[in-house]
Amino acid sequence: MGSKGQKYLKYDRGVKELIIREMIENHRGYQELANEYGIPEGTIATWIYQYRKRGELTRDKAGRPVPGAESDYKEKYEILKKFMAFCEKVDRKRK
Repeated sequence: MGSKGQKYLKYDRGVKELIIREMIENHRGYQELANEYGIPEGTIATWIYQYRKRGELTRDKAGRPVPGAESDYKEKYEILKKFMAFCEKVDRKRK
């Protein structure tokens, strides 16, 4: 896990594909590729794992998706207003 405020290096997609191709086609090791390209072994291992798992390099964001991120606040506000009105009606009927 990175430390607070740590900046991660970003690598070009072409470099990633070149390293993956070298690893798979030429049967080169993680350490050999890491020394040649100056990229940490763990980073290369992650790229290879993702490639083997998905069959391609993806740009998926890490972490859990935020539920309801696609709806805006106005829509949520309208839903909340309707819910509050419903709760008031139910509460009046109980009394």
